[in-house]
Amino acid sequence: MPVTATSALRATANLVNLSTPLGLLIALAGRARLSGGPDGLVLAEHYRPGVPKAGAFTVGNVIIVPGRRLDELEQQRPGTTAHEAVHAWQWCYCLGLPFLVGYGLASAWSWLRTGHPASANFFESSAGLTRGGYPELPRNNAGLRRIRSALRGAK
Repeated sequence: MPVTATSALRATANLVNLSTPLGLLIALAGRARLSGGPDGLVLAEHYRPGVPKAGAFTVGNVIIVPGRRLDELEQQRPGTTAHEAVHAWQWCYCLGLPFLVGYGLASAWSWLRTGHPASANFFESSAGLTRGGYPELPRNNAGLRRIRSALRGAK
């Protein structure tokens, strides 16, 4: 599949901002099989470690797929590749490694609001919650209520 000019720009930016090299190191450490993917993305399939718990995750331009191939995951959850491609753009927009801080804060906020780290996470919502296999839960402060309940129980 030919790479578009915008995809080449994303690939170059994620190489320069060091997020793609980080993704490749993670993939190699997890003994994943590397291959070329759509739109200039790199597929790292059959990643072996059990963390993080995800159908797939993206670091820079590298889509890392634990335990199987991306096309198998795509059959089970159509839209996964498109979802992960948005994350590759997010790494680019965040200038690489600062994405980790933003994603962590967005996950914490989501957990406080919904009790789930993805449901109100800006990055996951922007990539499409259902395409990523995440539930869309109500913003009812479920995480905050859990903290309050735990604090009351500790007294």
